[in-house]
Amino acid sequence: MQKTLDTKIARILADRSCNDFILADAKDADMAYGLSAPGQSPEQYSSEARFRTLDEYRNQIREIVKQELVDIMLMSASTNEILTIRENLFANSPITPAIRANDTTDIWLAGSEGVYGSEPSRHFRTASIDHAMCGKTNCTDAERKLGANLGLYSITFNNILEHDRDALLAFKEFRTEAETKGFRYFLEVFSPNYFGAGTPKDIPKFVNNHIVRTLAGVTEKGRPLFLKIPYYGPEAMESLARYDSNLVVGILGGSAGTTLDAFQMLADAKKYGARVALYGRKINNAEHQLSFVVYLRLIADGKIAPVDAVKAYHGDLQRLNIKPRRTLEKDLERMEGTDSYSGTSKETKIGGGFSPRNSSNSSDSVDFSKMTAAEKVQWNLDRLKRVLG
Repeated sequence: MQKTLDTKIARILADRSCNDFILADAKDADMAYGLSAPGQSPEQYSSEARFRTLDEYRNQIREIVKQELVDIMLMSASTNEILTIRENLFANSPITPAIRANDTTDIWLAGSEGVYGSEPSRHFRTASIDHAMCGKTNCTDAERKLGANLGLYSITFNNILEHDRDALLAFKEFRTEAETKGFRYFLEVFSPNYFGAGTPKDIPKFVNNHIVRTLAGVTEKGRPLFLKIPYYGPEAMESLARYDSNLVVGILGGSAGTTLDAFQMLADAKKYGARVALYGRKINNAEHQLSFVVYLRLIADGKIAPVDAVKAYHGDLQRLNIKPRRTLEKDLERMEGTDSYSGTSKETKIGGGFSPRNSSNSSDSVDFSKMTAAEKVQWNLDRLKRVLG
């Protein structure tokens, strides 16, 4: 079956003014969060949090694939093996399966116990391309059609020579292998996860410059299908989106926030040049994921405004007899800290050039030398909750 991703990418590259917009559901959280990855169970527990099981998480994927409103379903390699290779879930679907192709150390959350996020990101790759494509080492050419042929590859630049060089060497190795095996990828670039003497003063500009510098030496066969980056605001998005007509820019969803946060971010990002959005917790934390996705699609296609979509979503919840987490009034508010995903607060003007000096999570306002190991872990855990899609 023709995949909507391929059709839309072709149209976007041919005409940047077209209305096409690519939506992805990021159901790869088991690569980062551990037991809490599937999200909180709908049932209420007075004494402790209870989470969905991995089987329930995968059932939600099946339902969203059946709905056929997103263009990409991003999964872990293990989930991809079950749903794509064994169940053949995507064979007659317009949705493209994808896997998280690497798991850098800054997403090793391990619940709240992991300390890895307090150190500069290091490259690591659990999943192999062959296992994504056929579920085993050394696929035959015929077997490569069984699984996913699209992956998310992630880099976090920290302006630290040794770490950033190692990350780029690993990226080069991945690109070479992917091109050899006919495996496509999209590139995720996070904000710095470590703040020190070398922390850039203007993080959006640093990230944008690193992206275009990194890809300048990559020819067409090795280039990403599109980008996945934090939404830093109009100025940063416009400058990157207009730079190269062959580069399709997308945003990551970040923290869950209110329903208006999710809907408005999508509308704003598209307005200023984004053509892709990958939402993880924003979908997974919704009271009714299928209804939530309906309004994401309507907003992405320019058929409804964000505020009207929030009101309609609450109307759906009422008809479904599902209690919303927030009142409609509260869900129409914007939450502080969700305007961008480097820690920019509601009061910070993100359209004018973000600086960590304006952030409550910058090295100017946090003295890491006085933090305990546990406090550093919690700081990085809070940062990642804003960053991961």
